Amino acid sequence: MTSHRRPKQPSRTRVSVLITAAAAAVALSANAAHAAPSEKPGKAEVKAKVDHLYQQAEQATEKYNGANEKQHKLQKEISTIQDRVARGQEDLNKLREGLGSMASAQYRSGGIDPSVQLLLSSDPDDFLDKASTLDQLSSQQVEALKKIQDKQRELAQERAEATEKLKDLAATRTELGDKKKEVQGKLAEAQKLLNTLTAQEKAALDAEQQRAGRSSAERVDIGHHSPATGRAAVAFAAAQSRLGKPYVRGATGPSSYDCSGLTSWAYAQADVFIPRTSEAQSGIGTRLTRSQLQVGDLVFFFNDLHHVGLYAGNGQILHAPRTGTVVRYESMDTIGGPFMFGVRV
Repeated sequence: MTSHRRPKQPSRTRVSVLITAAAAAVALSANAAHAAPSEKPGKAEVKAKVDHLYQQAEQATEKYNGANEKQHKLQKEISTIQDRVARGQEDLNKLREGLGSMASAQYRSGGIDPSVQLLLSSDPDDFLDKASTLDQLSSQQVEALKKIQDKQRELAQERAEATEKLKDLAATRTELGDKKKEVQGKLAEAQKLLNTLTAQEKAALDAEQQRAGRSSAERVDIGHHSPATGRAAVAFAAAQSRLGKPYVRGATGPSSYDCSGLTSWAYAQADVFIPRTSEAQSGIGTRLTRSQLQVGDLVFFFNDLHHVGLYAGNGQILHAPRTGTVVRYESMDTIGGPFMFGVRV
């Protein structure tokens, strides 16, 4: 028989708990709805975050520069190998043609039995000359075959080398694209942060940058340090002539630079051609401590060595800092990362 019991009514205690919980939820929702939005970051916080993003962008830029340099190097190497392969194929074709001609000549001259040739010949000495020629052709054929085999092996090795370099080039181009996207992403993120500032805050930040950059005609107190070498003096003077030029990622002058672009350009003016990237530049010359630095020495910062400048004396460097700045003097203590070591080229 079906039961027709009435559902059990909730106790007054349980009802009270549910009402209290519901009221609390409504109160929380109301408070959340009417809560003041979180305060936007102030100028100082934005500047700190933007500086960090610019530092990351510069780090990615140096990786981009390295991949770009590797791409150009690989393209030149591949072009050289392809030229060698083309010339080698021409040589191989000539060797094969020569071998074919010798084979035809041998067939024509050797097609008649030697004893019959002797009978038909009016001059026995003429036959002996022909016999000697046949032996010589046979020897040349052996030599030609060896040359063809050697050339074929050489071409196979060069084609294999070109294939590997083409694979490396494809990977490098992928890395190049990734680093470019990374740089663009960091710069876009920085710009988004800057856009949260008021016009007044932006103006104040710009004024700070201008004070930090100084006028390109202004000479900071760098003491009376002499250059490390004659070429260091030429390089440093060249870099000084670029004061006030804007930082542009990947640029090597003469109207804009990134950090390693400035140093490589400056030394090129002294007919000293150093590597393109800061990391590669750190591996040349003589390594120096801070106390050993002289004007014109290369100075490296951050653990991964992604920033480089020229020592200017008196604890100052001349460098292209980052996006949004210009080539300028700056204290080694305000770079934003630790000084690692110097290098005398």
